Amino acid sequence: MDISVYRPGELTSADRSAWTAFQSKAHLHDTPELANPFLSPEFTLAVGRCRRGVRIAVIRENGEPAAFFPFHTTAAGVGRAIGLGISDCQGLVHRPGFTWDARQLLRACGLSVWEFDHLAQGQAPFEAGASGAFPSPVIDVDRGYEAYLTQLRSQSPKFTRTTLAKERKLGRDHADVRYVHDERDPEALGTLMRWKSAQYRRTGRSDRFAQDWIARLAQQLFHSRSESFAGLLSVLYADGRPIAAHFGLRSERVLACWFPAYDPAFSKYSPGLILHLRMAEAAAADGIAYLDLGRGQKEYKDSLKTRELTVSEGWVARRHPVAFGHRARRAPVRALRNAVLGRPELFEPADKMLKRMGKIRSGG
Repeated sequence: MDISVYRPGELTSADRSAWTAFQSKAHLHDTPELANPFLSPEFTLAVGRCRRGVRIAVIRENGEPAAFFPFHTTAAGVGRAIGLGISDCQGLVHRPGFTWDARQLLRACGLSVWEFDHLAQGQAPFEAGASGAFPSPVIDVDRGYEAYLTQLRSQSPKFTRTTLAKERKLGRDHADVRYVHDERDPEALGTLMRWKSAQYRRTGRSDRFAQDWIARLAQQLFHSRSESFAGLLSVLYADGRPIAAHFGLRSERVLACWFPAYDPAFSKYSPGLILHLRMAEAAAADGIAYLDLGRGQKEYKDSLKTRELTVSEGWVARRHPVAFGHRARRAPVRALRNAVLGRPELFEPADKMLKRMGKIRSGG
């Protein structure tokens, strides 16, 4: 194998086309997870415009690209998945049947360790270093929206009946209820980001949009548009103003759900759930195979899903002092977080405490 490492601006248009082609044909080669937009060259290049240390390893066979491995690196050789913490799908994008040696790849990239928290299924050389596997719910719409709705009525009858009834009531109580699947008004994106920041503060979570690079990344991706990739803003309106919105990423076959939020003044109508049903309907009409709701235990995800993918977290490492030190620092933090998230008797009081802190922080 010939492995070369590039800065984002050094990647040629031919390499980008090959990368995109691997993703476009992934479903034909039994690797549909590789079609996720978080694995696209556009996402990596956008992160590279917002953060230093982004690199792309191109693995060639007989002079032709066989795989692409994007990563973020520090001067000490600590590697992380692109967008670690906000990316919902990570790994190496490759041609059919390609295999690789993880430590050989790390050595060629100048890395002592590579950390991931949403590793895609089927990445066996990296999965060997996984410390845990977690469900990532999806909504299948490849057979059309009506087929999905029929399945939803069967598996979650009360949820479906209640949500559709709330949508009808919203239409009776408010004028001009409409859904825009691909909203191009940047003001609507600003509204969503303000809602999401308020939600983070209200629930005691860290405000991601308070980090300048994440805010800039969302704005850049909003303006990214091609046949194979786009930042997609979907908005539910009532009375001429937005009441719920979602910003995610779309590839040819996958809509990755990312940042949903709504106006709390309309909470009794569950506008976020209505929005997700409208997103599923429009995605099906656009030829999307499934919506990836992302890792995380949420009641609405359990109600909307048709099945689950599996993503992994962990790291692969070479025998190196930097790798040992990184794992020693990170492993206890991850173990504690996953223990709390995985046990209701721990999660519920922790969640209540965070919300109380959020209420104080928000002046409530």
